[in-house]
Amino acid sequence: MPILILALFIGIPLIEIYLFIQVGGAIGVWSTIGLVVLTAFIGTALLRQQGLATLVRAQAQLDQQQLPVRELFDGVCLLVSGLLLLTPGFLTDALGFALLIPPLRTFLGRGVWAALARSRNVHFSVYGAGNTQGGGGQQGRGPDHGPAPGGPVLDGEEFGVRRDDTYNNEDPSDPPPRISNDNQGNDR
Repeated sequence: MPILILALFIGIPLIEIYLFIQVGGAIGVWSTIGLVVLTAFIGTALLRQQGLATLVRAQAQLDQQQLPVRELFDGVCLLVSGLLLLTPGFLTDALGFALLIPPLRTFLGRGVWAALARSRNVHFSVYGAGNTQGGGGQQGRGPDHGPAPGGPVLDGEEFGVRRDDTYNNEDPSDPPPRISNDNQGNDR
């Protein structure tokens, strides 16, 4: 991995210098500089537009009490895209513009999720999968069954969280019960 990073830090600037020389020889020095500045301005405008759209989608997911995993990944891609677009060069601009294409981000996201799923250090589970509540036939819904299906759910631990459906004490001065660390969610 360190060799790959070293190769990128040496290889990308060399490729950029080569491209600057080639493009500068074809269209001239001032046109090349103008083109680099123009791509930075266009990239910034596109980045702002897509960033705000991603923020609105993430807020909508949070309002529905869903974890905006796709929007978080899109945000990371947009951050990397912005860094690449602000870095002078044609290769970095091409990579930055590529990350602004939503289908490409979706494709990359699937690849990242597949790589994480194959990893031995990351484990995924769907909270409440296969459980039905009431006869409505919707899996994973209800107070004890997590969010509705339709997106990935990351398994985690909760500490000091009060569940409203299990805490019905009338005296507000009593502290809420602690939730155990086992997967049952039983009170201690």
